[in-house]
Amino acid sequence: MPTPDNIAEQGSYPGDYYATVLDSVGDGVIVVDRNGVITLCNPAAEEITGFSRRQAMGASFDKLFVLEKALVEMVQKATQTGITISDHENVVVRSTGKVKPVAATCYPLMLGTGENIGTILSLKDITYIRELEAAVRQADRLSTMGALAAGLAHEVKNPLGGIKGAAQLLERELDAESELLDYTRVMIRETERIDHIIRELLELASPRGLKLGPVNLHKVLGDILLLQKQAVAGRDITFNKHFDPSIPPIMADEEMLTRLFLNLICNAIDALQDTGQLTVASRVLSDYRMAQNDRRSRMVAVEIADDGPGIPAEDLENIWTPFFSTKSSGTGLGLAICHKIVAEHRGMIKVESDAGHGTKFTVLLPLVQ
Repeated sequence: MPTPDNIAEQGSYPGDYYATVLDSVGDGVIVVDRNGVITLCNPAAEEITGFSRRQAMGASFDKLFVLEKALVEMVQKATQTGITISDHENVVVRSTGKVKPVAATCYPLMLGTGENIGTILSLKDITYIRELEAAVRQADRLSTMGALAAGLAHEVKNPLGGIKGAAQLLERELDAESELLDYTRVMIRETERIDHIIRELLELASPRGLKLGPVNLHKVLGDILLLQKQAVAGRDITFNKHFDPSIPPIMADEEMLTRLFLNLICNAIDALQDTGQLTVASRVLSDYRMAQNDRRSRMVAVEIADDGPGIPAEDLENIWTPFFSTKSSGTGLGLAICHKIVAEHRGMIKVESDAGHGTKFTVLLPLVQ
């Protein structure tokens, strides 16, 4: 029975047959000969590494990927030993301008005689897997903290009500000119503030079920922006909208999405203080994959970006943690609740920030009609 190899030798397939096949593969493929020279690079590898085929072909792999020591070592070892080497945890590429995690496998390129003539390097972009893993870890943390918070909130709520009631009774007994009234007012105001925090904690721990219905995202976002324009009147803040008109209504909880986007937009405005630009954009991602083995699906991406001072790198990992806040008056629960709302809609929320150059939150929601 003829094999693909001897069929090709017989001339049944054109010379570029296998090159065409490799060009259609979704994973990056780079072939390196025994001298360390790149002899093949498919389009997926161009996209993952940031190097064009023209840059790669004929170039020394070691020199082209000088920043990626782990990759260079893998290729060298596979070439020298003729064994397959894989690393799905520790390899990244930086040539695109940002760190991109990849799953890398080096296969020995062998002739029929058994001679090793080089290495085939396979690269798979696993950015979405890392994002999903981070979202799952954060959801687990929020779930655990939410359960603890619920128990604490119930224990605090009853004595807090007693304190507030006692302060109100004392206020009625004091003369209108008494200096002690200032103290009772502080007590009542602070108990109300604690009560507000407790309500947010309970919502984080046991939110109400979603009331799904068709939601026009652009109407929700437009109404929020209209109100916030009035709220910042007198401040030099510019609002920019870039909405994709092709996005249809999605199945979601309109009240919860309104709270989600209001929180994110208000945070962006607070970051701008008295001057700057706020940009809200929407677009469709037609082939986003939410899990490693999940089929690709259509998602709506809503981006809320500001050109404020940005979030310090050391704070980025903590912004979803309950009670973490950089605002003097913040409770630190707003973003945790936003994360919870997005997770309940089977979506994902991401943040990118560059100190001194602004912050961008991206909310991904399934395009379910």
